[in-house]
Amino acid sequence: MKYSILTFGCRVNQADSLRMEEEFLARGGIASGAADADVVVVNTCSVTASADQGARQTIRRVARDNPGSRIIVTGCYATRCEADVAALPNVVRVVRNSDKEALVGRVVDGDGPCGAAIVPGVAGRTAFTLRVQTGCEARCSYCIIPSTRGAGRSLPIAEVVCEVARIAAAGFKEIALTGVHLGSYGRDLCPPRSVIDLIRALDRVAADVVFRISSLEPMDCPPALVDLVASSGGRFAPHFHLPLQHADDAMLAAMRRPYTRDDYRRLVDGLHERMPHASIGSDMIVGFPGETADHFRSNLDYLPSSPLTHLHVFPYSDRPGTEASSMRWKVDGATIRDRGMRLRQIGAALTGRFHASQSGTIRPGLTLEDGSLVVTDNYLKVRIPPGLARNQRVRVRIGEGGVFGTLAP
Repeated sequence: MKYSILTFGCRVNQADSLRMEEEFLARGGIASGAADADVVVVNTCSVTASADQGARQTIRRVARDNPGSRIIVTGCYATRCEADVAALPNVVRVVRNSDKEALVGRVVDGDGPCGAAIVPGVAGRTAFTLRVQTGCEARCSYCIIPSTRGAGRSLPIAEVVCEVARIAAAGFKEIALTGVHLGSYGRDLCPPRSVIDLIRALDRVAADVVFRISSLEPMDCPPALVDLVASSGGRFAPHFHLPLQHADDAMLAAMRRPYTRDDYRRLVDGLHERMPHASIGSDMIVGFPGETADHFRSNLDYLPSSPLTHLHVFPYSDRPGTEASSMRWKVDGATIRDRGMRLRQIGAALTGRFHASQSGTIRPGLTLEDGSLVVTDNYLKVRIPPGLARNQRVRVRIGEGGVFGTLAP
């Protein structure tokens, strides 16, 4: 059976899709493009209305280009709007997030031929994204994800360690740790554990692998965690993603974010002081209900002088069922687009500044694609001369502008 997996959204969905990829291959499935596949899995996101729309458009396109395909839809949009998704063309099954782990077993005959194990390069993936936690019990006023992912659930540390050993044995040299609310890792376990406990355990794993920690909420990134990364000798990449969402305290309170701008400032300033070479990304929302020009100006006042190295800017999107969807004083679309453009310009300037600061430095990294692209430990994407294979560890001297480089001894 030929299969194709189309993934929308965050690293958590990427990790879920990678797990499905493994299962399809192990059961004798053959990876294919969506236009030729017998079964197409669409793993959806529902963070914004545009994510929902993108999923619908993709499903219709697959049905049009491959009329004989059987489309299975899973993920947050499928969980939130099951009947709407089921009515789309060629959709034969809708699988809620709670049943996602059993999806492949229900599609592929268990008596099929044994297949291949996943290795670096399958589905274009060089690093392995490992989900160690799912679900969220935070109540950000704009977010629908707690209702589509459920309460927080963590893999026990022993299971994570076994998974890491298996992944490393398959040849992967970098693992990205991810979760819906990664910073809450272990709170549901008995006895309770923490993300710091997990990191300490992984630091002791005898495997040639580097870990990259994906998005952490600011309140879940204490100085002790920063110190662990800084003192790990390169075992944990100096790469942080800490969503701020807004630089105005009134907006943060309306969003139900449990910190202030000064809290966030102290966190990232301390991180930058401890690791000046670290990449520090953030998410920002523009056009949240009630956002005035003065509220927005707080972003303009703070961001340019911050140590952040890149921004992901999202226009506010009403999610029915959230607190924010019933708030008054919605911001008009033209204003949202203008504010989004201005923050993206600031983000581009921050990225340019970070790239310039790294010029002439030598950073460890891993080759991607055809071997001529390297992702460094601090998340620079650097082009080097061809000649290497994918998934090789290298040291790269960063050229001017931080986009091109040369191999270093």
